[in-house]
Amino acid sequence: MPLSRIAVMGGGPAGLYFAALWKRRHPEDHVDVFEQNPEGATWGFGVVFSDKALDFLRADDPETAEAVSARMETWRDITLVHRGERVVLDGVGFSAVGRLDFITQLTERARSAGANLHFGKLVRSVDELAGYDLIVAADGVNSLVRRSYEGDFNTSLSYDDNKFAWYGTTKRFETLTQTFVETEFGCFNAHHYRYSPTMSTFIVECDRATWLRGGFAEKTEEESRALCQKVFADTLEGHPLVGNKSVWRNFPWLWNDRWSHRNMVLVGDALHTAHFSIGSGTRLALEDVIALVNALDGEPRNLRHALEHYETTRRPVVEKLVKAARTSAAWYQRFAEHMKLAPLDFGYSYITRSGRIDDSQLRAMSPRFMARYDAGSLVPST
Repeated sequence: MPLSRIAVMGGGPAGLYFAALWKRRHPEDHVDVFEQNPEGATWGFGVVFSDKALDFLRADDPETAEAVSARMETWRDITLVHRGERVVLDGVGFSAVGRLDFITQLTERARSAGANLHFGKLVRSVDELAGYDLIVAADGVNSLVRRSYEGDFNTSLSYDDNKFAWYGTTKRFETLTQTFVETEFGCFNAHHYRYSPTMSTFIVECDRATWLRGGFAEKTEEESRALCQKVFADTLEGHPLVGNKSVWRNFPWLWNDRWSHRNMVLVGDALHTAHFSIGSGTRLALEDVIALVNALDGEPRNLRHALEHYETTRRPVVEKLVKAARTSAAWYQRFAEHMKLAPLDFGYSYITRSGRIDDSQLRAMSPRFMARYDAGSLVPST
């Protein structure tokens, strides 16, 4: 029978986007979104999208793409700072928007479409969702739905060894920048980019040994912030780091070998994770939603077939991106070793880290960088 009552677990980008998209296509259906946090509460600062990541949204949902793009900061290059030298990787476009701003936009779109949004509502058991035709689990890495049926979803979870903490800062950066510094404790990296005219994301990363030598295991959140601010004092130029649940984390690698069980289906971080170094986590979540909605519309009277079609069509794309993300993350696990390279060689190592691009593609994409590299650097040994 056709769907008429849908429960969406999670009020992040994936959950809100599903609610907005489904209700726009099916205004007669009843859609409830359950989010345990109050409206307007979020962690982190900016959300970054590559140019390619926005192309899919423009193709599948130009109305949402236009609304989001109007609030975004955009740039055309990546900048690496290594040994105090700036290496510009031209032609690598990105855009960013504040995470809270993005969620607020999606909240308004879901609400205006007629979805029922229940913020501050903690669902403690899947049993509370009895009576819904479909349960969309968009509740992140700690998904209640997935944790309740991990064996049925065939869940696997592991963690990177590197530590990272997600800050913001009032310092404005003109491009997505990676700053690498060596200290008495070891090597640190910062991923930083502006997401509004006055604010930037600033993610600090280091290996576990450096983290331990810096005493971060015993430091409070405020003490950690102060030390990170000191480590990157030259980069911040007097601007403070701003905390928002900025605790040290290990990146979680989550994968589910089955994407649905009974009337429950996983999307976004509840289904898979992709390392923040490739800027595709939110993209993957929104693409999951589009694929799920299209699959459900394609099989309106057979939920099982619709969910199978969702996985069959979407899985190869996700697997390819997750593979690239793992390869990228592996480079970061050893970034201290890569820092032994001269700046141009370091830049080449960085831009080729995911294994998805060769020299001819690089010359077409980043002609100014490759001209410098060809003129002044040897290809690094593997």
